[in-house]
Amino acid sequence: MDVIVQWNDVLLEAIRKTGGAPTIISRVAAMMHIAMFEAVNVVVRKYYSYPNICLTHIHVPQYVSTEAAVSYAAYRVLLASYPAQASLIDEALRAALVLITDDQTAKDNGKALGEAIAKAVLECRANDGSSACMSYQPGNRPGDWRSTNGASAVTPEWRNVRPFAMERGNQFRPPFPGNYANQVELLRSPEYAAQLQEVQLYGNKDSKIRTADQTEIAFFWANDLDGTYKPPGHLFRMTQIVSKLRNLSLVENARLFALVAIAMADAAIVAWDAKYADNYINLWRPVSGVQLADTDGNLVTREDRSWTPLSIDPRTGVHFTPPFPAYVSGHATFGAAHAGVMRNYFGTDNVTFELDSDDPSVPYVKRRFNSFSSAALENGRSRVYLGVHYQWDADNGYDSGTKLADFVSANFLQPLDKHCEHYEAPPKGYSEPVHHDAVSAIEA
Repeated sequence: MDVIVQWNDVLLEAIRKTGGAPTIISRVAAMMHIAMFEAVNVVVRKYYSYPNICLTHIHVPQYVSTEAAVSYAAYRVLLASYPAQASLIDEALRAALVLITDDQTAKDNGKALGEAIAKAVLECRANDGSSACMSYQPGNRPGDWRSTNGASAVTPEWRNVRPFAMERGNQFRPPFPGNYANQVELLRSPEYAAQLQEVQLYGNKDSKIRTADQTEIAFFWANDLDGTYKPPGHLFRMTQIVSKLRNLSLVENARLFALVAIAMADAAIVAWDAKYADNYINLWRPVSGVQLADTDGNLVTREDRSWTPLSIDPRTGVHFTPPFPAYVSGHATFGAAHAGVMRNYFGTDNVTFELDSDDPSVPYVKRRFNSFSSAALENGRSRVYLGVHYQWDADNGYDSGTKLADFVSANFLQPLDKHCEHYEAPPKGYSEPVHHDAVSAIEA
């Protein structure tokens, strides 16, 4: 396990201990992995730097431990983001430094470099809109999202957060479900009736047609509960597994994990833009759609006031639905963004791997996949089986996430070698890494 994967593991444990929304988690992950990427890249100088952070003022010592720089960069970002987990993060730093064989001068230089880069990244994101704490007033029309368990809407402000890669938050906004003109037409359509009926049948806690494998799929991808590494963490776990299978180097991991993190951070913005955008849809969850079907104006749908989704906290026995609008699925958007970056990075979709899960309903379960896209599609489909999403939430989230992944892969952290395959020109707005004569203690 190299230092990139090591700190990714620390991130996942901090997520488990802290909990919170996947939006917030994805932002922290992007900041940490950008900082680690830059800590490597200013030394090896293989790729264009991430834009919007100023590194020109940072001194890169002639002799520096790259691993120490990476560790201190990750440490400072995580500590700033999860101060309540200081003991975990402090211990992780001590453990990381013990494994570094470079001399003390190289370590000290790495510390100064890593901390300076972390400071630049944190300053870059200081006023990005993530701390706005916007209130959200649910609607009361048929089809409008409303709280299903008494919880307030989670992170509605995320639609306004400044993207990490996109030019604007609605750059990859999906079309209105079914391409209907408005919510009234949508609810009265045969497509809506079919989608609702599917969830009603497959996502019911007492479903008679859902198979054992479909039930496993539902919980395998869930990771909705605090105490798990949440959906972004699940995809980082997949990245770790594939990285190990492919025996990636420190430099390769630094870039791969940063690209994945950037894409998933913006996937959160894409999904939450669709969920909460003004004059859009803010679609109710299936539990509301089924229980209030007598109000939707559709002659085909059937009300069931006792209908309950499969989704459950096994520790309490309480069935629940995540507290934000249905359209689009965050799981599907995250999954497609991740799959697209992985596919573009490795140059193929067809990679076989086994993946485990953090969800307490499926302890010790592993599932085998033969491609990144098959995992992502199953991820999206799982939300129907769990009873918390319609299929078009998954389909259109997948499409938007795929477009985002291609955008990130084509425009960020590109090789400096202008003659490399597929390379045309430096992406607009990019600066080269800091010019210096540093020598990595790892490579010396």
